[in-house]
Formats: sequence, C-alpha cells, structure tokens
Amino acid sequence: MRIAGFGLTEILIILLVVLLIFGATRLPGIGSALGKGIRSFRTSVTGEDEKPAREAGSEEQRS
Repeated sequence: MRIAGFGLTEILIILLVVLLIFGATRLPGIGSALGKGIRSFRTSVTGEDEKPAREAGSEEQRS
C-alpha cells in the first residue's frame, strides 16, 4: 500500500519518530489542535459557519 509515495514501513518509522520526539502524553493535544486547524481552514474556504447549523439541529431535537 502506497500513500503519497510512502510505504507502510516508512509511515511506521515516521510515526515512531514523532512518538519519540513529542511523547505519548502530548500526542492527543497535537491531534486535537491539528483537527481544529483543518476544521477552521475548511470553514474559511467554503465560507460556511458550522455552528449555526449545529445549533439549529440541536434546537429542533429539543422541541
């Protein structure tokens, strides 16, 4: 399996190096920050705001 020119062995080595550099305790925070950044980028590119859609959906469920 090749993803962007990287095989399974290369991906595992990269993940191991990241784990050694940042440690297991900081990885969830880094993943969360990365996810928020991607979400923010997607929102700015599409010009949509996700929160009003979520709030409208939750208000409909409450009624």
